[in-house]
Amino acid sequence: MTQLPGSWTIVPLGQVAEINPPQPDHAVADDAQVSFVPMAAVEERTGRLDPSETRAWGDVRKGYKRFQERDVLFAKITPCMENGKVALAERLHGGVGAGSTEFHVVRPTGAILPRFVLHYLLQESIRRDARQVMQGAAGQLRVPESFLADLEIVLPPLHEQERIVSEIDAHFTRLDAAVSALERVRANLKRYRASVLKAACEGRLVPTEAELARREGRDYEPADVLLERILKERRARWEAEELARLRAQGREPTDDRWKRRYKEPEPPDTSGLPELPEGWVWASIDQVVSDAQVGLVRNRSDQHSSPEGERSPYLKMNNIDQDGNINLDDLVYVSATPDEVQRYIVQVGDILFNTRNSVELVGKTGLVAKIVPNAVYNNNLLRIRLVPGLCPAFIARQMVGPEFKSSLGKVKSATTNVAAIYQKDLTRLPLRIPPRREQERIARELDRQLSIIERLGRAVEEWSQRANRLRQSILKRAFEGRLVPQDPSDEPASVLLERIRAERGSRAGGGQGARGRRATVPVPR
Repeated sequence: MTQLPGSWTIVPLGQVAEINPPQPDHAVADDAQVSFVPMAAVEERTGRLDPSETRAWGDVRKGYKRFQERDVLFAKITPCMENGKVALAERLHGGVGAGSTEFHVVRPTGAILPRFVLHYLLQESIRRDARQVMQGAAGQLRVPESFLADLEIVLPPLHEQERIVSEIDAHFTRLDAAVSALERVRANLKRYRASVLKAACEGRLVPTEAELARREGRDYEPADVLLERILKERRARWEAEELARLRAQGREPTDDRWKRRYKEPEPPDTSGLPELPEGWVWASIDQVVSDAQVGLVRNRSDQHSSPEGERSPYLKMNNIDQDGNINLDDLVYVSATPDEVQRYIVQVGDILFNTRNSVELVGKTGLVAKIVPNAVYNNNLLRIRLVPGLCPAFIARQMVGPEFKSSLGKVKSATTNVAAIYQKDLTRLPLRIPPRREQERIARELDRQLSIIERLGRAVEEWSQRANRLRQSILKRAFEGRLVPQDPSDEPASVLLERIRAERGSRAGGGQGARGRRATVPVPR
């Protein structure tokens, strides 16, 4: 640690604050309304909480963590602690609150300011140290109370604490304004992305093929003719494959009755669907898919971080990002037989659809845009391989657009934690099909505009990370004594501590019983 100013000292937090005091300092009537603060009401890394929810004190004084105005709340459970859920209890209804039992409560005494404690605990270094001492089972790890009680905290003179807190707050106010602006940019990019996808799927992103054909004085193939041709070619391929199969079995057909076994793909229900641009047509996924296959089952223990032993890349839900791209940065590998690789291999133009996951993530869709040798995919993904004559990039982008996502919501089957979209329901959903050349133009323009949006999004994320690093740098300078100047007239922290101990001793000698609460000095405002 950098050498501290001479008027500073270092003390365990438990010497200048009560850790998890059992009750507020003053009595509260059972029918009094107090603030109720669940874990979700505490923001990450900002030190703020929402005290607006209220409950009767009699309903929350048992079974919840109790605190009062100017206490500091520190989330003790994973991952809330790692995410920086630390907050100062302010604007509490009636000056009192109750909330999640997964909070530690720190009640500063007269030697240290509550906001000073708050900013100290918001340091990432504190969270890293807390992570090392967490106890409990995986997923239920908690920071023990002793960590906070024994945590060494720097203690400047009280007036210098006030100057430090004021300077930190001034810097953070400017940072918060900048971060809010970045959040607005992020929200605008999200809305713009949705509007671009919507325009693409409604024929408003590029000139339609019908418009260009009239302008250029030429003919074009409308999508209904394209779809009819696709369906005829699809049936012809089935008949050729079926005839070859029968002949391989020595069963030469004597008539055409065997052709009746062909199952025509089910067209979409177009009632209630909007009118399409000229030359477009509605088609079901069933009509445009040549093959739809659920992936390969491999347990977590069968998945490895390296491709040793000729393992195959194993694509999972986390390899599909929210923009419809396949991310290959975090691959796992599995052993697969040659027959399994042949059956489950992915190729350029395949669409991977997440059929089972959380309510928010089910339905994620990604396009395989480049070759991944011998890559297979897991059983929560459905591989959709389109018939020839369609542009996979256009179809995949349409499946991440707002209209198609709305359609998915109508066929989604959900429980409390898990949602699923069944293949039979997915394949009935409608898609907008433009003429082939128009599909390709839309896909190219979509890629151009979405790449700009993604580049801007990365810049926003980079600036957000810079803001967080700057926030931590400000805190580091503050607690090294380098943020504000020292004042020689300030009462040194060691003298302040001795004075408070003396006052506490005189209070204890004034008749408070052995079972009474520890005396405290009023917290400075």
